Amino acid sequence: MTKSNQQRKFAVIGTGKTGGTVAELLGEAAIPFDEYNKPTPEKLAEADSAIIFVPGTAAEEIIEILLQTDLPAVWGTTGYQWPEELPDQVKEIGTRWVIGSNFSLGMNLVRKSLNILGKGSEFLDEPKFHIHEVHHEHKQDAPSGTALSWNDWLGKEASISSDRQGDVKGIHELHLKTKGESIFLKHEAHDRSIFAEGAIWTANYILDHPEIEPGVYPFSELFDRAFKELL
Repeated sequence: MTKSNQQRKFAVIGTGKTGGTVAELLGEAAIPFDEYNKPTPEKLAEADSAIIFVPGTAAEEIIEILLQTDLPAVWGTTGYQWPEELPDQVKEIGTRWVIGSNFSLGMNLVRKSLNILGKGSEFLDEPKFHIHEVHHEHKQDAPSGTALSWNDWLGKEASISSDRQGDVKGIHELHLKTKGESIFLKHEAHDRSIFAEGAIWTANYILDHPEIEPGVYPFSELFDRAFKELL
């Protein structure tokens, strides 16, 4: 029998900014693990799913542990080269892993909007595209990974500019300009909890859909599946 959301337990591996928010939102449903309380297959047996936000340097160790279980897993780890054999390994243990660099559900609605604007711009007269992103002053990479993703989702050549100020969580804006009109698309993150909420939604989604074949999935593919269910 499938457990209700209230009965489920989630192993939260990594309790930094996002992982800590995941644990906070889950409350008593969270089983937190960090460098002082490392997960083991035995400890993970209490959980129904795992949500992982660890740096890339810690990913390999966690992968080895999780592959000794059949836990579904949601990974928010970035800056890591995932092993080529991982999808086959996950299939062998008969479970589902989801990997994402940005678990904002709103950002994935933006992704679909950018796809439409990019393709639909063929109707427009000499369209030009500019993407501008703003993040907190301590963010070192510019342009942001999300801005580069916006360009990929748009599917058109765009100029990109960046700004760093204060404690901005993340602002991204597209300006599509022609001779006679402008179209703007903007996304602003007000709180980092949106990434934690998206990861929790994903963990529940794969538990609610046991018919999904074992394997490794990008978050965008899972989101698109759920989106089609609304149509």
